[in-house]
Parts: sequence; C-alpha cells; structure tokens
Amino acid sequence: MKSDIEIAQQAKIKKISEIAKNQLEISEDYLESYGHYKTKVSLSYLEKLKNKKDGKLILVTAISPTPAGEGKTTTTVGLGDALNHIGKKTIICLREPSLGPVFGIKGGAAGGGFAQIVPMEDINLHFTGDFSAISLAHNLLSAMLDNHIYQGNYLNIDVKNISWKRVVDMNDRALRKILIGIGETKGEYPREDGFDIVVASEIMAIFCLSTSIEDLKKRLSQIVVGYTKDKKPITAKDLKADGAMTVLLKNALAPNLVQTLENNPAFVHGGPFANIAHGCSSVIATKAALKLADYVVTEAGFGADLGAEKFVDIKCRKSGLRPSAAVLVATVRAIKYHGGVDLPDLTKEDIKALDKGLINLERHVENVTKVYNLPCVVSINKFTSDTKAEIELIFERMKKLGVKTVLSSHWSDGGKGASDLANTIVELCENTEKKMQFVYEDKDALWDKINKIAKKVYRAKEIVADDQIKEKINSLQKNGYGHFPVCIAKTQSSFSIDPKLRGAPNDHIVSVREIRLAAGAEFIVVICGSIMTMPGLPKNPAAEKIDYIEGKTVGLF
Repeated sequence: MKSDIEIAQQAKIKKISEIAKNQLEISEDYLESYGHYKTKVSLSYLEKLKNKKDGKLILVTAISPTPAGEGKTTTTVGLGDALNHIGKKTIICLREPSLGPVFGIKGGAAGGGFAQIVPMEDINLHFTGDFSAISLAHNLLSAMLDNHIYQGNYLNIDVKNISWKRVVDMNDRALRKILIGIGETKGEYPREDGFDIVVASEIMAIFCLSTSIEDLKKRLSQIVVGYTKDKKPITAKDLKADGAMTVLLKNALAPNLVQTLENNPAFVHGGPFANIAHGCSSVIATKAALKLADYVVTEAGFGADLGAEKFVDIKCRKSGLRPSAAVLVATVRAIKYHGGVDLPDLTKEDIKALDKGLINLERHVENVTKVYNLPCVVSINKFTSDTKAEIELIFERMKKLGVKTVLSSHWSDGGKGASDLANTIVELCENTEKKMQFVYEDKDALWDKINKIAKKVYRAKEIVADDQIKEKINSLQKNGYGHFPVCIAKTQSSFSIDPKLRGAPNDHIVSVREIRLAAGAEFIVVICGSIMTMPGLPKNPAAEKIDYIEGKTVGLF
C-alpha cells in the first residue's frame, strides 16, 4: 500500500470555500483563507451560532500507547467519514500537530491510510501559524519579565523564584536548562532559565480553553510568572504584557477548517500534549462544530487515563461540554505488546500474550464506563496479521464487560470501513441515558484531587511527595487556587509512572516531582516521575528521512 503522504498527495481535494459553503453554509465573507485548502472561520461568524441547537459529541480515546501504534486519530477521521457516509452531518475536531514529534519519533497527527485530513503536509508542518503565535506570545512575556528586572526591577521580583520559562516548537534537550544574561552588567544576571516545548506552554492551554477574545485576554492577564521577595505573585498584567500578547493571538484564535480525504469538514485547532498538558483541541472549535453538525467526533491525547481524564476533568468541567459516547481504540498488536510481546514478534499469533495484555484494554473500559460514566464502544483497528482466534478472544472478553466491540478497516477502506462503528455510535448516543461524571469535585482539596485520579484511574497505592512539594500544594490551597482542577503530567506508556510497566499495574507508587501553577489556564500542573516538558530527539529522528525532491515532500510518514 502507498505511504500516507503518497495517498494524501494524490487525493482529490476540493477548495475549502466550497466545503464551507455547501456543507456548513458558511459564506466566503466569514473565511480567512490560507490558500485554497485551509481557512479560518471568523469569530464574528461563530458568534451568530450561539442560539443554535448542539449536536452530539463523541470522544475518541485509546488504550495505553505502544510502539506498535493504535490509530486514535485515524479512527477519529474514519468515524467522521463513516458518520457522513451513513447520512449523519458530522464534523471532526482534532489537535494541530507539534513539529517536535513530527521531526522526532511519534510522527504527525493527521491520521493515516485512507482516513486522513488534508492538506496533510501543511497540517503537519507550519499550517496557519497558530503555534508560532503562541510561541511568540509566550516568549514576549519572557522578554518583558527579564527586561523589567534589567530596567530596575520596580516590582521587586525575586529572580530566584521565577517560574516562567521560554518555549520552542521543537524537541531540543539542550535547552532544558540554560544560563541567560551572560555578560550583562545591570540587573541580577546571569540566572538559570530553560525551555519547554510550545505544546507544554500555559498559553497553549489558555488558547484551547478560551471561549472568546475577552476570555483569552483575561486568562493571559492572570498568568503568574514568578513572585516578589515577599512572596506575592507577579502576573502578566503586572508586567503590562497581556494586551500585546492578545494582539499576537487574536487571529490564531479563529478555528482552522480543513477537510478529510472524503471531502468532509474538519476543525484542527490548538494542540496541547496529553502527557504534559491537557491534550484536547480548542473549546472554540468544539463548540462551533456542535452548532454546525449533528455529530462531532473529537479525540483526547494518548490513553484514556491521560487524555480522556483531562478531557472530562478539565475541558468538560471548564466549558460545560458533555460527550454522549466514547470510542476506545485498540489493535491486536498493541494488546499483545501489553502482554509482553516485543515489536518484531507482534504479527505472529499469540493467544496467550493477547489474553494477558487484554487487562490494559479492560482497565481503560472500566475507567470510561464506570469512572467517567460514559457509554462506550471498543473499536479494533484491523490489520492483515490479525487472526480469527485473536479477534474472537477480544470480542468475548469485551462482551463480559457489557461493551460492544467493532472491527474497523477505515485505514484501508476509508469511511465505509468504519460504517459498523458509526451505526453503533449512533445507537449508543440515541439509546443511552448515562451522564458523564467527574473523577473529583471542585470542592476537593488539591491533594485529594491528585489522590483520586491516582487511585481511581491509575489504581495506584499512594501518592508520595517531599516536604517542599507538599508545602507548595498547601500554599496554593491557602492562596485561593484549591478549586482548580489538576493536570497530571506523567508517562503515556503505562498506568504507572514507569513507562516499562505494561499491562495494568496495581498498587504502584506515584511520585510527584514538581508543582506548577497555571493561573491563566486555571489548573494546577502536577509533574510525576521522570516525564519531561521538553522532550529530546531519538537516535534516528524522523527528520533524517524528510526531503523535498522534484517538487514534492517525501519521507513525511
């Protein structure tokens, strides 16, 4: 079969203005286009949709990610095409890809095979410049903070208690810790600083949770960058940076509209990682889609213990969004990996390993249906190496949990390959009375919120933290931040904080390494284990294979 990029380059793409007009009834007057195939829908148009009835929201999540791949984004695209295929007006909502993983090891985020969004190359690279705007707004605040200190530090900022780093949209481990101000003679320089990847920026989270320009500006003004020498918080508003930051982001806040290979509409907007941020596309795009379609299919990053939990406890809690059903994505290969099989042997039938690895899928099903209380269907991405006995075992085990399982082939067959999944989802949405529930309540103390996630979702034995971390949590609680949700940053590869623990470990220890206040995003970031907010490139990064030959990009998946 052709590579993803070959399929995408040979697709019959329609002009995006045609998609907007004919399928969504949006005239060109409200489009801010970037060429023929990608556009932003103006915020003024979205304002006109406020009184329209909402469609049904479907969340796509997955088992714990493996090197074998699961195909969550591919399923999101395939299901969106399939719902349109069976006559349901549907829009998909996805995150924008980060250049870090595109040039690193994870790959892009435009789907795969015949279930992709296009123009795939643009989406996976610079797209409409949203990430650049977020990076610039973040680094403007960094520059204004250091300039204030240089120009006399009239706010009495404690340079030893600055929490605001810089960002870049690239995996670059050399920037994790840096020394700035070398050679300066004024101010309190040099000092230690560092970079996070842009998808871990609080501004990315703010961008994705904001509901309007006014809400964006308010949240930006609340960002805490550090503290004075008498422990008072210093905000972006104190530095008079919030206005200029808003100007940098005002155009980016309008959602991006593109299309699938089957010429169905797709919003692609915002892109926080789910292991180091909250892992969901923008609230603005999701709410707009719900006004424009009968069904909206969206995804949450990585497994259901990370992306789905944050989708529920952060995005839904803050926005009022409520999904009608969830799709849990898995593959036979990935389940066998959780059963202990290594990558080279995953295409061989291994009922014993599959039986052992199913505990991971079962744990995620239990979390989705019992902890989050969402009706759920399991979607198995079909591979040619899957055997009849392996498929039957998965169906049998899921039946015992009272969950329907569907075999889908959208990767090779497009929307028609996910028709059974689409019909099952419609049935779930129409016939289930379940109402989503949070893992914890707003009134719970911050430490209790962390504990509830760790014990109810990860099945941990306990949370541990040193006295300094506990003191910071207590301080945040006392200073009025106790009602904030928590965003746990941990490895995506395991329910535990150890990426090597496959399956579904129980009674493990979750160690908290760092606490960050995201006052503008209005959540508390809890960094656990060895997770990094600035990843590094692998030994052989994907960038080595990407090239431009005879007028075409090659090697991009």
